[in-house]
Amino acid sequence: MTGETRGLTALDLSGSQYTVEQTGRDENFRPEYEARDATGDTVLSGTYQMYEERGRFPLVDADGTEVLIVTASSGWDIAGDYVLTDGHTGEDVFVLDNDFSLLQDTWRVRHADDGSLLAEINSRGVLVTLGRKVLPLGQWIAHEYEITDTEGDSIGSIEGEFAMFDQYEITVADTSSVPVGPLVAGTMVIDAVQGN
Repeated sequence: MTGETRGLTALDLSGSQYTVEQTGRDENFRPEYEARDATGDTVLSGTYQMYEERGRFPLVDADGTEVLIVTASSGWDIAGDYVLTDGHTGEDVFVLDNDFSLLQDTWRVRHADDGSLLAEINSRGVLVTLGRKVLPLGQWIAHEYEITDTEGDSIGSIEGEFAMFDQYEITVADTSSVPVGPLVAGTMVIDAVQGN
C-alpha cells in the first residue's frame, strides 16, 4: 500500500501530469499557488504564509476544502523539514526534507511514520543551480528538477517555465512507484521556500 493510499484520504492525485503556478500575491504580499491537472482543472491551491513562525501552508481543493497542511519544523527555512498533514484525518503523512547546497538542491519525500524514503527531487545542472543563486538576475533562470525513486532511477521531472510568475510542469512516468500528491505540494513548497 502506498503512502498516498495510506494517508491522503482527502486528496486523490492519480494523474501523471500537473502544472504548478504561482498565480500572484495576496494583500499581505504572500505568494499564492495553484496546481492544475492535465485537463486544466484546479486540484490544489494555497497561500504561502512566510511571515508566521512555524507557519502553516494550507492547501485546499477546488471546493475550498482543506486537504493538506504543510508545516515547517522550525520556522520557514531553505534547509529544513516540512511536514505534510492530511487535512481530513489530521495525520502526519509525509515529510519533505532538504539538503541545501550551492551546487545542487536535494529534496526528499519520506513517510512521516518511519522516515522511509519514497522519492528524491534533485536540481539538474550545477551551472544552472549556481547561476540562480549567485547571478544578479539569477532568479529569472527557471528551476529544473529530476524525480528519482528509492533505487535512484529517474521517474519524472519538474520543469520550470519562463512566465510572469514561476510555473512548473510536473511529469511522473510511473505513478505506481511514488505518491504524486507530495510531489505536487512539494513543488509549491520548494518554489515558495527557495524563491523567498
